[in-house]
Amino acid sequence: MTEAEGNQWVVAALYKFVSLPDHADLRAPLLAACEEAGVCGTLLLAKEGINGTIAAQGDGIEQVLGWLRRDARFADLEVKYSHAEEQPFYRMKVRLKKEIVTLGAGDVDPNEQVGTYVEPGDWNALIMDPDVLVIDTRNDYEVAIGTFEGADNPHTTSFREFPAYVEKLKAEGKTPKVAMFCTGGIRCEKASSLMLREGFDEVYHLKGGILKYLETVPVDDSLWRGDCFVFDNRVSVRHGLEIGDYDLCHACRMPISAEDKASEHYRPGLSCPHCIGERSEVELARFAERQKQVQLAKERGETHIGKKPEKKKVEVKDYKEIDDF
Repeated sequence: MTEAEGNQWVVAALYKFVSLPDHADLRAPLLAACEEAGVCGTLLLAKEGINGTIAAQGDGIEQVLGWLRRDARFADLEVKYSHAEEQPFYRMKVRLKKEIVTLGAGDVDPNEQVGTYVEPGDWNALIMDPDVLVIDTRNDYEVAIGTFEGADNPHTTSFREFPAYVEKLKAEGKTPKVAMFCTGGIRCEKASSLMLREGFDEVYHLKGGILKYLETVPVDDSLWRGDCFVFDNRVSVRHGLEIGDYDLCHACRMPISAEDKASEHYRPGLSCPHCIGERSEVELARFAERQKQVQLAKERGETHIGKKPEKKKVEVKDYKEIDDF
């Protein structure tokens, strides 16, 4: 899936762990290449690699991928494609980071060791093994709207909390055979490196993540339950990577269902059942003005781009800078 169908936008999620000692020098030319191609989204560069999601119409995505692949280090860059009916990002950003996915666990380096990749077609057999501990490496707000049947939820609000979950397993004397998954593969790849370092001998992770599984595994054979949260304006996707049923609360940035929006606590742009009562009157007044401007822009046929509110239940950096895939 590399070209837009009709007026659809092509969305490309990509990452690669690769040594980039010159990552700071790549930022400006990469940003220029994206802007020239009419691409929007966020790309992260660090010494350990590249990570991000971008979207464009026409051949914009292929122009950027062609630019990247002229660098031999990105020649085998793996990309997961999907479609959106409108541009899911407001602008283009290329950011320099210490890590392309923030684990904060010191010397963990997926360029040195990672677990065993499992193709989506082989995933069901692995996670149905009763001797395997299946771990969802994503955060609570993602797990809440969908996960694999029988998966363990570490109950994290940030990927930085995952090392504490690993320590808890070790403290309980548990170093079982492990199968991990995340949205696009990057978090579980880094988590697998951590777990190998911490003494887990058999560590497996879903190649291409949930997105590749939903794209390739028939719904009748699927062990996935619910929607998959994505870090753009689509909010969630389901089998076939079709856009899901969730919206986003623009006060707290939590995914919200039709049931949430029917709640007495839901006020567009101001509150939802997840964040009711958490904001001050000053914040609510500011949100109300922002929502008014959003509505006025919509009536004019324009897109309102404003500063996103801070998210109390999810670490702001993890969500806003799209560290997690």
